[in-house]
Amino acid sequence: MKRPGMSQPDPAAFIGANLPISPVPSIPEICLHTAGPASGLWRLAGSREADPPPYWAYPWAGGAVLARHLLDQPETIAGRRVFDLGAGSGLVAIAAAKAGARAVTAVDIDANAIAAIGLNAAINGVDIVARAADIIEGPPPETDLLAVGDLFYDPSLALRVMAFLRRCQASGIEVLIGDPERAYLPQDELRRIATHAVADFGGGTGGGAVLAGVFALSGKAEGEIMPGGRAATA
Repeated sequence: MKRPGMSQPDPAAFIGANLPISPVPSIPEICLHTAGPASGLWRLAGSREADPPPYWAYPWAGGAVLARHLLDQPETIAGRRVFDLGAGSGLVAIAAAKAGARAVTAVDIDANAIAAIGLNAAINGVDIVARAADIIEGPPPETDLLAVGDLFYDPSLALRVMAFLRRCQASGIEVLIGDPERAYLPQDELRRIATHAVADFGGGTGGGAVLAGVFALSGKAEGEIMPGGRAATA
């Protein structure tokens, strides 16, 4: 946590100076500014309890598996508009742009993440529209495909995200989810498309490889009775 009385550094300047550029494990086509032991992220973190943790500073498995999938299957997004929700470092958005998406938008609640996305997009030679916002209580964005990497690590967030994704699906948006099957991933409501071994800095794995999946929404409506009599939740 930032110490009282210290000024907040400029995010882009801090990231450029303290987070070295390196290829993403299992995705060598993409390089990112990634935090290391000497990065001093506490100097950039906010001092309030409500300030988001610097999740953007590391590639998480959910984003990595989505990025790998999009690069391996570019026909799924070629010429389409892609929206990266909870974009973090911009890994998924960058992969979408490299794979031939017509337009890519990245959204995260952390303004530091938006600074990182701008730097990372420039490193990789792609154009991404990035903005800091919490949109999941609002209407679906104007896009063709919504990519969601690793947003099911918290129970209350998982419920909010699924409600939003159902609204997006109902409006005609294709939804792809990348996740290493964290505790609050609603697997009964999803259909697995692909599985890849990717590095993960979340969930206490410390960057070790895990098997992560790419999932689509199953199409079950909220409250629909599932096999065995259990109702789906969103």
